[in-house]
This record gives sequence, C-alpha cells and structure tokens, in this order.
Amino acid sequence: MKNIKEVTDFLVKLALAEDVGPGDITTRAVVPKERRAKAEIRAKENGVICGLGVAAEVFRHVDRRIRFVPKVKDGAAVKRGKVIAIVSGPARGILTGERVALNFLQHLSGIATLTRKFKTQISKVKTKVKLLDTRKTLPGLRVLEKYAVKVGGGVNHRMGLYDAILVKDNHIKLAGGMERALKALKGKMSSKAVEIEAGTINEAKKASEVRVARVLLDNMNVKTLRQAVRLCKKAGVKTEASGGVNLDNVRAIAKTGVDYVSVGALTHSARALDISLKVVSS
Repeated sequence: MKNIKEVTDFLVKLALAEDVGPGDITTRAVVPKERRAKAEIRAKENGVICGLGVAAEVFRHVDRRIRFVPKVKDGAAVKRGKVIAIVSGPARGILTGERVALNFLQHLSGIATLTRKFKTQISKVKTKVKLLDTRKTLPGLRVLEKYAVKVGGGVNHRMGLYDAILVKDNHIKLAGGMERALKALKGKMSSKAVEIEAGTINEAKKASEVRVARVLLDNMNVKTLRQAVRLCKKAGVKTEASGGVNLDNVRAIAKTGVDYVSVGALTHSARALDISLKVVSS
C-alpha cells in the first residue's frame, strides 16, 4: 500500500481547498476571533469507526492550535451516542474543519462498517475464506478506502493495474479467446502473480490446467461455483468468487470452499456512517 500519511496529507489539502477556498466567510462573520470552544464528535448510529487520523489531520491543517483527542481507535465497534473524539481550541478553526473532517470519518467508517458485516457472515463458516476488496473505488480515494476495508476486517486485493496480472473477460475477448490469452501469459507467470477470470466450468478447467496462481470464478451460481472450486483445488489452484455477492448470499458462497470472496460493494456502495460534531462549551 502506498504511504498512507503522504496520501492523507494530499487529500486533506485538496478537500480543504475545495471546501474553504479563500476563507470561511460565515464563521469569520459571526464567531469572534478570540473565541475558543470544545466539541464532541459522536456516532449517531452503531458502526465501526475509521478515519480518526485523517480527521485529526484536517484540524491540524486548519489551525495547529486545535487539539484532537480520539476516544476510540480505528476499528472500534461503537454504539449510537458514543463520543469518538474531542476537539478543542480556536472556535473558528473547529467550525471551518468540521465538514471536511466529518466527510472523511463518515465515508471511511461506512466502508469499515459494511466490511465488518460481510466479515461476520463469512466468519460463521468453518473454512478459512478471505474477504477481498476491488478497484471499484472513488477516484483518488483508493488508498484510504482500502485502509478502511482492512480496518473492517477485509484483505486488500491489488492496489492497481501495476501490481498483479488479472485477466478478465474483455482481455480474453481481445486476446482472441481463452486459449490465446493463456498462451500469451506463458513466460510472465514468474514475475507477477497471475489470476484469470472464468465464467464457466470449462473455462475454469482450462485456467487450472496451466496452473495460474488463482482463478476468478465470476457470476456463478452456488452449485456451479462448488463444482469449479473442487476442480481447481484438485489442480492445486486457488479460487476467488466474485459477482453479485451480497450479505444475503456471501455465507453460502463461502461454504463452497472458495479461498477468496471479492466484493466491490465494500467500497462502491457503502453507506456513510452518521457521525456529528457538536460544540459543548465555549
């Protein structure tokens, strides 16, 4: 994973430039410059907290005199009403950084919360199945979103197009078919881990015969998936299930004996966790 501190610094600066621009004209107009304040950041619903370090950086960039004190750690499962951080210092700075800090906290906590729900379902299965994220992330936020997946209990798939070979249906089509795609991969399997997508039992058989590192079993029903997993295991090839995975079916998918389950929804469909900041004293 790329340096999360470096990415956080860049994204916080970008977000503040977008939201604050040349200045917070409302706060400057109504809040005295010398006013100090203390505020509580609370979870307004049950969930898994993530992004406290990012929120702290937001306030640090706004005004270094602001003190951000977390009351829980990233990964903590909290109940509605729980104080997750205390912010104190110059009141203007607290109000100016409020929305950007909460945007990061709510989004990342939402991803961590959804990931934990999937992880809980998979944990009910005795076999060791790893929950993976995908590249279906918001542009620019991938490092932070994949961090949130890890906080929620998931495992990161490839970060981008540069760190693993994953041959999908469009690659296969443009290569001229499965056989040609597999032929093109020969000689490249030693430098990078190779994974290839299979949508049928026949494709899974062909992929397993050349002993790729992993076969991505895409959009198969549970019965077909179970057959494909057995076939690949016999050949000593790892398997990953993907496509249409949700909280209702992930347990059944995990029971097939698949090694990995990848879920794009962890990042592209996670609902923001409701978190608020309220001034409690000034």
